[in-house]
Amino acid sequence: MTIDKVYPNAADAVRDIPDGATVMIDGFGGPGGMPSYLILALRDHGARDLTVISNTAGLPGFGARSGQVVVNTSVLYENRQVRKAIASFPVPRSASNKGPFERAWLEGDVELEVVPQGTLAERIRAGGAGIPAFYTPTGAGTQLAEGKEVRSFDGRDYLLERALTADFALIRAHIADRAGNVVYRGTSRNFNPVMATAAAVTIVEADEIVEPGDLAPETVVTPGIFVDRIVRRPEDAP
Repeated sequence: MTIDKVYPNAADAVRDIPDGATVMIDGFGGPGGMPSYLILALRDHGARDLTVISNTAGLPGFGARSGQVVVNTSVLYENRQVRKAIASFPVPRSASNKGPFERAWLEGDVELEVVPQGTLAERIRAGGAGIPAFYTPTGAGTQLAEGKEVRSFDGRDYLLERALTADFALIRAHIADRAGNVVYRGTSRNFNPVMATAAAVTIVEADEIVEPGDLAPETVVTPGIFVDRIVRRPEDAP
């Protein structure tokens, strides 16, 4: 039986994301690894009250070259589709450069859970591995410890952190085959592999789609078992 997980376009791939869904969206901040074609499709789809798990909450213009238009999760906050953000770097360093997320948060329209970057990666990895929680020293003795169980091991305090899972994950690949095996490009890999394992439905935006067997097995990072849908990224996508 031939496995073909390719969808004709991003709109079809995100069409069943419902209001209230939890969505993981890859990307370190700039355009590298950012599934912008899928993000725009989710914006146009219009699902509301989303919980978005991502490294940032959409930093305006971050990582853009001169004259380059960068699409990131900012468009979802601008469209008031997000109820809660779980992120490591939700706002830019400059107080004068407020983005859509920060404006929505200041107006009380969106909740925020700040998670240290390493903890965010591990919470997602744990979710994909079926590990419900783990202890970490990161954040102990700070505001991040409020409301969390604290235990001491060998004289050092550790916080209990819960795993993160999602209903959907939107990730970016360099190359994918039709069976869902994925290759990433350089540091654009970032959160992609762990997010792919931690979502009920993983949707891949790929620069190139090839036939099964065309990828060298040793280059595959995310195997097709973790991928449900694939769309080809148009060459003119932002």
